[in-house]
Amino acid sequence: MGEQAVTVNLQEAVFRSVETLSDEMISWLQELVRIPTLNPPGENYIAGAEFIGNKLREFGYDTHYIPAEGLPEHTAQHPRVNVLGRIEGATPRPTLHFNGHFDVVPVGEGWTVPPFGALIRDGKLYGRGVSDQKAGIAASIFAIEAIRRAGIRLHGSIEQSGSVDEESGGFAGVAYMARHGWIGKDKTDFVIITEPSDVDRVCLGHRGVYWFKVTTHGRIAHGSMPHFGISAIDQIGDVLNTITHKLKPTLATRKTAAPVQPPGSRYASINVNSVFGGQPEEGTQTPCVAHRSGAIFDRRFLAEEDFDQVRSEILAMLEGLKAKNPDFKYSMEDLMIVHPVHTDETCQLVTTISDSIHTIFGRRPQLTASPGTYDQKHVVRIGDVAQCVAYGPGILNQAHLPDEYCLIEDVVNSAKVMALTAMQLLGASPFNGTR
Repeated sequence: MGEQAVTVNLQEAVFRSVETLSDEMISWLQELVRIPTLNPPGENYIAGAEFIGNKLREFGYDTHYIPAEGLPEHTAQHPRVNVLGRIEGATPRPTLHFNGHFDVVPVGEGWTVPPFGALIRDGKLYGRGVSDQKAGIAASIFAIEAIRRAGIRLHGSIEQSGSVDEESGGFAGVAYMARHGWIGKDKTDFVIITEPSDVDRVCLGHRGVYWFKVTTHGRIAHGSMPHFGISAIDQIGDVLNTITHKLKPTLATRKTAAPVQPPGSRYASINVNSVFGGQPEEGTQTPCVAHRSGAIFDRRFLAEEDFDQVRSEILAMLEGLKAKNPDFKYSMEDLMIVHPVHTDETCQLVTTISDSIHTIFGRRPQLTASPGTYDQKHVVRIGDVAQCVAYGPGILNQAHLPDEYCLIEDVVNSAKVMALTAMQLLGASPFNGTR
């Protein structure tokens, strides 16, 4: 598959088409933002999937709804439903797949505008999930529609998917679709995940993630006679102290060569997600030595770090505490393991989308890697699709903030980038006749 030549006339026709339908695109995006597809617990996923699916069907896609059947999180109360649409080209391959997740994180405090009001003010569209990443879904869908309305036909095939649960790992979303053959190397050549990338950056991959839980086990006793007990809280305190004063400084010396943004995230790190133990904060307290305590940790590891060594390092630390204290008892549970991914920056997808960004903005894009993970891990490791990047409108550091917003100009410009990239990857020519 070679990059297809796209004439200047076709480019300009598509750019004009994007601008012509920009009001329609933003209006549709506002309606999508107004659907509170909250994760957790997974609210309004069917409404979100159907809203996207209806637009895909209207624009000529063969549309499918994909429930994550068999997974425990797919329940009658909170069903996990994805949507995928396909427009068959003159040839089935190559296929370019755009994916965006439509689940959004909880609203949180500190908002000065209605979080699901989709307010437009000063060139910004406000709302929970607009940057992360409903604006990207709108941009990709309307980018391809702009090509059609400009009277241009793509030679290869286009797919668009809206997926769930990315914010909690994507296992009922892109992972499920990849595992069941909806995305995979036998049918998919290129994948663009429309995560926010500051509109003139291309994200090539992400660091690794290791979530794990350490539980310490003590012995209950009366709080007035703690010498008869063993405090599990004291023990988890030793774990936290060792991580803070010994492990963290060690990790801070390990730096990746990958272009992770922001630069502070180029170092290995560990964070405490939560601490538990003893009696609930609310309610009546009784005088007891806590017999169980623990914490959940988020370890971000680098491509240069071997995962087995990452895990062994934690175990060695715990065994060291046990060797010093015969009363120290613990158990450790793996919660999530995500290995780093990184797309070759010289591959066709990266060079093509980079050229498109240069055409639109007059400058070469910055190639980056993400500090956190996103659904590229499933596309690459389950679907075995090597050419996958993240690119979309939205300001990365707006993700999950109160008063989250996306610049309307960025949505329009990223749609132009996506449209030009699709034409270059798949081939395009003036369309004569009916669809």
